[in-house]
Amino acid sequence: MSARSAERAGARRLALFGLVLVAVVALDQLSKAAARAALTPGEPVTLVPGVMDLTLVYNTGAAFSLGEGAGPVFVAIAAAVVAFGAWFAWRRPEAPLSLALTIAAVAGGGVGNAIDRVAAGAVTDFFDTTLFDFAVFNVADIFVTCGVLLAVVLWWRWDSRLERERAAEGDGRRAS
Repeated sequence: MSARSAERAGARRLALFGLVLVAVVALDQLSKAAARAALTPGEPVTLVPGVMDLTLVYNTGAAFSLGEGAGPVFVAIAAAVVAFGAWFAWRRPEAPLSLALTIAAVAGGGVGNAIDRVAAGAVTDFFDTTLFDFAVFNVADIFVTCGVLLAVVLWWRWDSRLERERAAEGDGRRAS
């Protein structure tokens, strides 16, 4: 791949990264605005009987309300994930696009929650499982949690493929 085509590929990947990030932030912020408009704190609304309610809560911590009061740290982490993801999408064109876009989804979730922390001092959560006891969460949390899990799998698959390719190259050099 020529330097110019690599540059174009990086720019396309960066644009897709930004598009996914913005789409996740928009979906998250719209869902939170709808929850704030339609729900009253402490008054659950059944979404799926026996499985899921909508319950409006405001969380000043992170997952499971851990890290109460550490909002600035979480905002900094979100900024770092965005910066890493943008660099990764731009400068690692050999990496799977699916991995770069998964990192964009994680970054978008982090930005969605960071917006809440900066604008309101707390994150709006509203999905409340009733099937089992679990933390109340939001769309951004879904993208962060599922995205991190998927990114680990994609990274592992990519790394395994690279290892196999290196091993095959080493075998080819020894045979000559």
